[in-house]
Amino acid sequence: MRRRPLLFLAAACLVPARPSAAARAARLWPRWEAHEPNSTRRVDHARWADLLRTLLRPQPNGRWLVAYAAAGAEERTALEAYLAGLAAVPVSALARPEQMAFWINLYNALTVKVVLDHWPVRSIRDIDISPGLFADGPWGAKLIAVEGEVLSLDDVEHRILRPIWRDPRVHYAVNCASMGCPDLAPEPYRADRLDDQLDAAGHRFVNHPRAVRLEGGKLFVSSIYHWFKNDFGGDDRSVIKHLCAYAAPPLAMALQTRARIDGHAYDWAINAAP
Repeated sequence: MRRRPLLFLAAACLVPARPSAAARAARLWPRWEAHEPNSTRRVDHARWADLLRTLLRPQPNGRWLVAYAAAGAEERTALEAYLAGLAAVPVSALARPEQMAFWINLYNALTVKVVLDHWPVRSIRDIDISPGLFADGPWGAKLIAVEGEVLSLDDVEHRILRPIWRDPRVHYAVNCASMGCPDLAPEPYRADRLDDQLDAAGHRFVNHPRAVRLEGGKLFVSSIYHWFKNDFGGDDRSVIKHLCAYAAPPLAMALQTRARIDGHAYDWAINAAP
């Protein structure tokens, strides 16, 4: 898979950022580097596809929000069955693209389950199940066992996806159930379409005001580009270059004249469909 820069941006921020947790460093868990380059194994994501069709709601502004309140016993049972199936997958026996799709879908399905298990909530940050006196949100809680290892959302994102693939587009793919993050994709990520899906997610996010805004002669971006600046090149110019690669022509032209970012914002309100 080619490595193309990825961008994350979020809308006008009415909720304080979570810098201590959101800005976690990418620290490789070497145990998950194992893979089979020639493997033809495929993971079945049909249940996840059905759930996305049932729970995602397209919005007039082009966004996809989650109808958590519409999830009944049937949907919850299907989600648990899907996650149980993922937990039984021998991930180390998969090829790299299949693994990446596996981890992204696992992260997103786990996040939806966490929200449903605590519904109703105004923000995922209110689901304080992570260990530690000052824990914030569910990201540090151990939620699922894969190949005998019990994993948290932080493990999947910051110890597996980010350090193994080093692809900033990961930030467009994993959904943290907030209005400020990239939307949950309306279909599962799949190995045979992964590159195109990641690019499409980048385009959707970068071209929405929650990701990039030019206002009063100043450039404001999602806090994702601040928290994970190193993933996007390490400085403002690199972030802007990345944004230009995914921006529609009018926005790209406006960004080309910018040398710095003036501010960042993020909305932690739950990504629930009205």
